[in-house]
Amino acid sequence: MDIIKEELQFEESLKQRLEFICEFSKVTPTFINGSIRKIDKTNISYIEPHRVIIKDITFLVFNYSNDVYISNLVNKIHLSELEEYLKKI
Repeated sequence: MDIIKEELQFEESLKQRLEFICEFSKVTPTFINGSIRKIDKTNISYIEPHRVIIKDITFLVFNYSNDVYISNLVNKIHLSELEEYLKKI
């Protein structure tokens, strides 16, 4: 069984929005590209979200989404609420 991993690139407008929010909040983000993992000769695949590390907290984001997940896929906020969240921590 072979697992094929293909790296995904950040959607440019999403990355710009995140950089703008972080700049306004005076924090420095670290961006890590997500990936698609497929099991060869099957229709099974997994989309690993992009990771943005801010203040030692990992945020998960997907291209073309307005939601930001905090540490895991259970806790989510809207991208527009990220600045307020960063100010609280």
